[in-house]
Amino acid sequence: MEGIRMVVDMEKLAERSSGVFGKSGTGKTFLTRLLLSGLLREDVATCLVFDMHNEYGWEAEGERGKRVKGLRQLFGEQVAIFTLDPESAQRRQIKYDSAVQIPFSALEPDDLVTLQNLLGISEAGINAAYTLHSVWKREWLERFLRFDKDDISFLVEEYNQHPGTLSALYRKLYFLTRFPFLRPEVKEDSARQILEHLLSRKSVVLEFGRYGRSLEAYILVANYLTRRIHEEYVRRKEAAEGGLGEEPPQLIIVIEEAHKFLDPTVARQTIFGVIAREMRKYNVTLLVVDQRPSGIDDEVMSQIATRITCLLDNEADVRAVLSGVSGAGALRDVLARLDTRQQALVFGHAVPMPMVVKVREYGTPEFYASLNAERKAPTEDTRALLWGTEEDDYL
Repeated sequence: MEGIRMVVDMEKLAERSSGVFGKSGTGKTFLTRLLLSGLLREDVATCLVFDMHNEYGWEAEGERGKRVKGLRQLFGEQVAIFTLDPESAQRRQIKYDSAVQIPFSALEPDDLVTLQNLLGISEAGINAAYTLHSVWKREWLERFLRFDKDDISFLVEEYNQHPGTLSALYRKLYFLTRFPFLRPEVKEDSARQILEHLLSRKSVVLEFGRYGRSLEAYILVANYLTRRIHEEYVRRKEAAEGGLGEEPPQLIIVIEEAHKFLDPTVARQTIFGVIAREMRKYNVTLLVVDQRPSGIDDEVMSQIATRITCLLDNEADVRAVLSGVSGAGALRDVLARLDTRQQALVFGHAVPMPMVVKVREYGTPEFYASLNAERKAPTEDTRALLWGTEEDDYL
């Protein structure tokens, strides 16, 4: 059918976790930009975007090779840009607000759990990390990476740690020393800076610069910052319930390569798995962007309330994205017939019914004009922002 107007309820999209899925090259990034533009325009949530490839904050190349505006250029002071790589930002002439630096003393063993499979750290190694933390507290990582002979002997003799386990853990963790954003001391608490922006209803895009090519850096930093922000949201939400303060604003955390954070072996131990299972309890939800939904834990996937799915050609991925959905058989046939670009199947909490849509092109003059138009009917206006007007062709 053509000309059907579909309402995307931005408040419902924000209040529970959602996902954008599709194989490589189907336009997930541009679709995510459209969703973020709708959320920010309607002011229903603040967003924290872990921008792996520097595609959301500042201008970037569009679908037809032209430069298109980023969220900062579209929404001005409503969006702050942080960077993990100031040199890259300066070369690209990005006007960023602050550079993220993390002290070794702030990292805890829980921050490393998501890296366990990626780095090949054994269970014995993870247990050893917790022992190191209990013995040396905030100094545990920096002191361990010095690998002092007397310190190692002390751990072996007093805490029954196996020398081979400690040596293996040292080799696995030494990679941290090659990231300049990890330092013995820092001047500013980056996690606190980002949190203050979010609490003041200002969205944050964290660009990774050249470190976006390192999955280890992306997972480590996203997990580190999200754990601390979530802890503060829990504290403030509980205080508000006790009449001791205001609730924190609704927050959406955007992560790419989501299956690396949410695969079955680590999902129950990571902060992202916790957030997905909590649904909206503490005003924090996820927007996951992924080309391999089959790699996401089944329980977490069941909490993805709104799913926007571009073409998938892997049967396991199709099964995963349709898991728990009524009428999955019919939707499977629909998914198989999607075009490779600018088409998506949308279903779940934020829409009245499953529907295939022609995705509006991001970065056109018409798109920019729609952002500046007066909002007389928010839900209809946002639908037009995301999917075009009724004069557009719908499939």
